[in-house]
Amino acid sequence: MFPGARASQQGKSEVSSKHMSAFATPTNAARVSVVAGTFVLAAKALAWRWTGSVALMSDALESIVNVVAAGLVAWALAFAKQPADDEHPWGHGKAEYFSAGVEGTLVVVAAFAIVREAIVALRLPGLRLELGAGLVVSVLASLVNLGLGLWLRQVARVNGSPAILADSKHVLADVATTGGSLVGIALAKASGLLWLDPLIAIGVAVHLLNEGVHVVRGAASALLDESAGVDELARLRGVLDAELLPSESYHDLRSRRAGARLFVEIHLVVAAELTVLEAHDRCDLLEAVVAAAMPGAELTVHVEPDVEPHSSPSPSAPSSS
Repeated sequence: MFPGARASQQGKSEVSSKHMSAFATPTNAARVSVVAGTFVLAAKALAWRWTGSVALMSDALESIVNVVAAGLVAWALAFAKQPADDEHPWGHGKAEYFSAGVEGTLVVVAAFAIVREAIVALRLPGLRLELGAGLVVSVLASLVNLGLGLWLRQVARVNGSPAILADSKHVLADVATTGGSLVGIALAKASGLLWLDPLIAIGVAVHLLNEGVHVVRGAASALLDESAGVDELARLRGVLDAELLPSESYHDLRSRRAGARLFVEIHLVVAAELTVLEAHDRCDLLEAVVAAAMPGAELTVHVEPDVEPHSSPSPSAPSSS
């Protein structure tokens, strides 16, 4: 399941939106990510020039991906907010998954570029590694990234945004790789084994490759109309079961997620003697209850008359998806 689907409901149960600043929206988060990412990129490029470290070069290269990805996220969020139209009756929410997929692909490309540069550095007759101000600048840039990544993750969980969640994962992964690179560089300098520096860069690339593949796979799964998670479906069934009349049941529950929106369909079995108006009122009630209990969820109900006896009625029939 794509991480954004799980994070959406977990975050909403853990952190109420009233505790978040009005500024903490996905759109604003994307803008902050672009600005902060540009600053971090400049700082890391400076650190690389001052130290001559291949590992810090790889770190700066990853920051280029961060900035480009943040720009894509901003575009995807703006596009996803457009209302449904004749060509896109279900809305534009899946644009966020395209953004996440592109970001993951860029991370994979960056990983291979880092490996290439590291191999070239290993073949050089002499390696240069100067510590000092460059390491200080790199540490400061990493602290900025840490604060940014934690804030982006909180915004993503509260708003159920897969694009912002993917961005936060990438930024926090960048923090981890920077920390590992700095420790490795210090060890290389202290031991005099400067060839450790490009090897550390290759290690960073392997980590990025794993992260990028994970994001791409998650985005692809979501684009293929993956169902809601087990916990989310259990919560949905609990909401429906609490509102069903003794004479009612449902089956063929299906769900699919598009960004922060969750589309749900059920077949509702009602008493055969109900009028069309009464059955319609029952559908409206269930749709309203689900929307109130699970923000972002949209329930569609197909009504069926109960014309056959049921040997073992169960209001929460197994999901077909």
